[in-house]
Amino acid sequence: MALPYKTRRRLALLILLIGLPAYIAAAWYVTSLFERPSILVEFVIYVALGFVWALPFKFIFKGVGQADPDDSGK
Repeated sequence: MALPYKTRRRLALLILLIGLPAYIAAAWYVTSLFERPSILVEFVIYVALGFVWALPFKFIFKGVGQADPDDSGK
């Protein structure tokens, strides 16, 4: 069952405002448990974690910036 457009927009906003900062804090905490690697390795780790974060929510963010396809009004 596909989510309606308005639900996906609200869910995307909730994920960006609450989920993303929480994920950043969790990634920062987990990486701080280990000895700090070189800046290049640390950059690669954060970029990889960024992609891992985005993959499960791809279906929610897809098309959210477009006009509402369900809106038949002008």
